[in-house]
Amino acid sequence: MILEIDLDSDRPIYLQIADGVRRALVSGRLAAGDRLPPGRELAGSLGVNLETVQRAYRHLAAEGVVTSRVGRGTRVSEAVDVNGLGLAEVIDALVLRSRELDLEPEVVVERVRHALAL
Repeated sequence: MILEIDLDSDRPIYLQIADGVRRALVSGRLAAGDRLPPGRELAGSLGVNLETVQRAYRHLAAEGVVTSRVGRGTRVSEAVDVNGLGLAEVIDALVLRSRELDLEPEVVVERVRHALAL
């Protein structure tokens, strides 16, 4: 699995890692049941702290994207909704950008409704 992170990005590294896993699923490079690299291995290849990778894996587990078991590693959940993952990434980016611009949630919702109506 090849992940890229941007150390200069405003997006936290753990979220960039989670985004990369989601992209790998949407693109078909990862599938349900596939094992993710061990945390130490991924941290080493990305040049980041182990805790950062573990936080990304916990984030993905909370979303139901992966499951972790001691001694068995972290695997893509069998019940993962691949189609919904692409949308989740877009929504996360929209929320982040809206906060950066200090937009009121109501304004963002109204603009999304308008865009969907087109």
